[in-house]
Amino acid sequence: MDIVYSIRPLLAILVSLGAAALILASGRRPNLREAWTLLAAVAKFLIVLSMAPSILNGQVLEYTVLPLSPGISLQLRVDPFGLYFGLLASGLWIATSFYSIGYMRGLNEHAQTRYYFCFAVALSSTIGVAFAANLLTLFLFYELLTISTYPLVAHKETPEALAAGRKYLTYLLTSAVFILFSIAYTYQLAGSLDFVAGGFLKGQGSPETLRLLFVAFILGFGTKAALMPIHEWLPTAMIAPTPVSALLHAVAVVKAGVFSCLRVIDYVFGPSLLSDLDLWLVLGYFVSITIIGASLLALAQDNLKRRLAFSTISQLSYIVLGAALITPSALMGSVLHMAFHGFMKITLFFCAGAIFVKTGKENISQMNGIGRRMPLTMAAFAVGAFGMAGIPPVCGFLSKWYLCLGSMEAREAVFVLILLTSSLLNVAYFFPVVYNAFFKKEAGGAPPVREEVSWWMLAPILICALMSLILGLNPDAFIHFHQIAGMVAASIRGF
Repeated sequence: MDIVYSIRPLLAILVSLGAAALILASGRRPNLREAWTLLAAVAKFLIVLSMAPSILNGQVLEYTVLPLSPGISLQLRVDPFGLYFGLLASGLWIATSFYSIGYMRGLNEHAQTRYYFCFAVALSSTIGVAFAANLLTLFLFYELLTISTYPLVAHKETPEALAAGRKYLTYLLTSAVFILFSIAYTYQLAGSLDFVAGGFLKGQGSPETLRLLFVAFILGFGTKAALMPIHEWLPTAMIAPTPVSALLHAVAVVKAGVFSCLRVIDYVFGPSLLSDLDLWLVLGYFVSITIIGASLLALAQDNLKRRLAFSTISQLSYIVLGAALITPSALMGSVLHMAFHGFMKITLFFCAGAIFVKTGKENISQMNGIGRRMPLTMAAFAVGAFGMAGIPPVCGFLSKWYLCLGSMEAREAVFVLILLTSSLLNVAYFFPVVYNAFFKKEAGGAPPVREEVSWWMLAPILICALMSLILGLNPDAFIHFHQIAGMVAASIRGF
């Protein structure tokens, strides 16, 4: 690939940092504050989208922010994988920004200026993670992401919210220690931290040393990706406002954790080294425990957001499983599921927030007949639920299809069984919500009054649900997710 110098990766990060400053300055003028949020979201997406033609033509965009020492610099690089995650994050920020305005106004939430400020900083950090050229740059932006999302998790300032925030910081900052150790060890072995498609550590140490390093990396980034048993911070963080929960699951923090896991697996170690060290199969079985275990725990949750949280823990392990299997189809399914899960899961969380704003209900046992009152919202929820279970034509079917093909290519039919079992469990914990919403009567038996949330919230719900359907029918629609995912898989496998 041709390397092209460009300042656009830096501009994509700075646009929402600039908006964060303007949001603080506009704290007493809510309309202006929200306007900065929307303008920054649209501007960020357009900047990221403007880089797509270059990447699709085989170029890589680079910008060195600060050289630090030989082999180490604060550097940005937009390769196909970084662009893929950047498009997802910046695109969904637009939907979340509109939704947040309706949600915060609907509940008359306090500290809205702080909320929008932290949201903007978090999205800048997420784009920094996406465009990081090396491990050190990724680490710095990820820790900024952790700090900026803490006030969002603890937003309600109740004892429960503050306790959730402390647990959030404890888990994620502890994981940072493992990551920093791994980065230092990697530099000592290889003299470089730059990501290379297919990895750069082969031949850089003894097998025992490299296995230890891999475990340290997975403990660090696996905590951020909420792999079991280091996952408990994520369900606890569901006490946050629903737009924050949607951000954590679909774009930032936990999705960035999975993105970082794939950077380590495919751009630091690489398929060949994982195969030589016999690590791929161990990792596959490890994340399979999360896939099934989290699905079983989801069945036991009555709180809708906690059920969605355990669903995320399970679904994101699909992505790590695809990377672990290292076959072309598995890699394709892994990358596709990053985006497809983002659209489906943000739809589900948006629906949960809409139900809470309109009815004050959070528990599934209270939602009988809610589909008759909020038919559009629950129809969108049904689309997301079908996609999570892998039912066509929603996009979740396509990524799971590739993952099953990849499992067969690896001659590991057990993972096909894992994926199919997980899909059945998805049916078991999502479909009762849809059935009860449409086919059971509300408590009290009064005729339902149809009332949806404001269009600030309803439009993002419907658009994300529609995108989940469109991407299932044409995965290259609008943003070329399928084509870019193919480029990612091809570069990692050396095609």
